[in-house]
Amino acid sequence: MTLPWKRRAGPEPVRVLMVCMGNICRSPTAEAALRRRAREAGLEDRVEVDSAGTSDYHVGSPPDRRSVAHAERRGLALQGLRARQVEARDFERFDVIFAMDADNLAYLEKLRPASSRARLGLLLDEAPGLGVREVPDPYYGGPEGFERVLDLVDAACSAFLATVARP
Repeated sequence: MTLPWKRRAGPEPVRVLMVCMGNICRSPTAEAALRRRAREAGLEDRVEVDSAGTSDYHVGSPPDRRSVAHAERRGLALQGLRARQVEARDFERFDVIFAMDADNLAYLEKLRPASSRARLGLLLDEAPGLGVREVPDPYYGGPEGFERVLDLVDAACSAFLATVARP
């Protein structure tokens, strides 16, 4: 399959949207992880990243304080992010839209306009060696859930960036 950003001529960046349900735990963590990995790989000019939720529960709210605290321990900054809901125009603005789980992916597939060329998929499918396809929602669990999210999204973001870096 030809990757959407491989068809481009010129320096236009790959635009990536990370999506979970409320946009306060998993997707902002994935946004921050991809942003940092891109910077570390010298690809910050080749990747733009944002995050959104499929629900409107937390629109305008900052990420969950537990997500912020666990991310900070790993050098990720979530403090400036604010939750927003996925919009129809996101399917035109972004090249790749990664859902954190199958339920959110199914929602995105229903919302997707017929004209959209964005690639939809599960973030963890970028790193099949992890042996899991969905990023678990840590919201109702303990600290280990937030750490697990960080481990999973970091590995998947690294794997994704390897595809961006290839000519």
